[in-house]
Amino acid sequence: MKKLINDVPDVVDETLDGFARAHADIVMVSHDPRFVSRAGGPVQGKVGLVSGGGSGHEPLHAGFVGLGMLDAAVPGEVFTSPTPMPIVGATKAADGGAGVLHIVKNYTGDVLNFETAADLAAAEGTTVRAVVVNDDVAVQDSLYTAGRRGVAGTVLVEKIAGAAAERGDDLDAVTAIAEKVNGQVRSMGLALAAGTVPHAGEPGFELADDEIEFGVGIHGEPGRERIKLEPADALTDRLMSAILDDLPFASGDKVLLFVNGMGGTPQSELYIVFRRAAEILDERGITLERSLVGSLVTSLEMQGVSITVLKLDDELTALWDAPVNTPALRWGV
Repeated sequence: MKKLINDVPDVVDETLDGFARAHADIVMVSHDPRFVSRAGGPVQGKVGLVSGGGSGHEPLHAGFVGLGMLDAAVPGEVFTSPTPMPIVGATKAADGGAGVLHIVKNYTGDVLNFETAADLAAAEGTTVRAVVVNDDVAVQDSLYTAGRRGVAGTVLVEKIAGAAAERGDDLDAVTAIAEKVNGQVRSMGLALAAGTVPHAGEPGFELADDEIEFGVGIHGEPGRERIKLEPADALTDRLMSAILDDLPFASGDKVLLFVNGMGGTPQSELYIVFRRAAEILDERGITLERSLVGSLVTSLEMQGVSITVLKLDDELTALWDAPVNTPALRWGV
């Protein structure tokens, strides 16, 4: 294992220390309990947004704390759900008096621990709602979930719900927007090679030189099938077919297309995939209204890509375009 780390038990805390110094104008970090929150504290009168999950998916979630997105994020150990008490701490740090929305990826540990934290926060007087993101079309159930997994569509839920909170929507309205985005977003990914969890010291799975894992999860969970490597266009066709046939998307729809790298994929390859995905939208009569390309929901240094498509309307488009100022996403400010 070759990694730029010191001691394995210190990886997450040292990551957060560097993150806090690099983005001190936007975020602050608590270590006991461990969470990231907005610099300057909660915005009074605004609905607070909190998300979180295992580390190793950076910039998800801490990279999306800031104006127009999250008010706090809770990083667990690598690929391990955060425990309830840090989630309670983050919830308090995000509470500006208008209630807090938890945005939770559909993994069993995340769901259970956020539910427990919500009950504890409610007992202390904070009103909490939750939206569980389950955008992955690859599998119905996996090693970690009951139902579909929450993957890269989580970024779109956080951005659009964050914009609704920033404009002053109340807790019920922000929750409804988040649920709407989750209902209209679909994702799927594939892996060329696995990442290595520091405490394991070896890749999460093995692939032959001519194999890919089609439908892989963001922790390296098995997908739909293991297939032979194909040209980028053929693999993109497979992903887009699974995504577009699921909602289903229809001719005349307007969409946001998000091509996401898994951590070890060059930007050039992401744009090759984006190029073909956009062509497929054209062929189906679907309008590419907004786009996003980058490694935003990673799996350590996994080589791979995921594609996310969100069906837009005028309100969702306006909320996507609204100003955002976070370490990982920034525009309009």
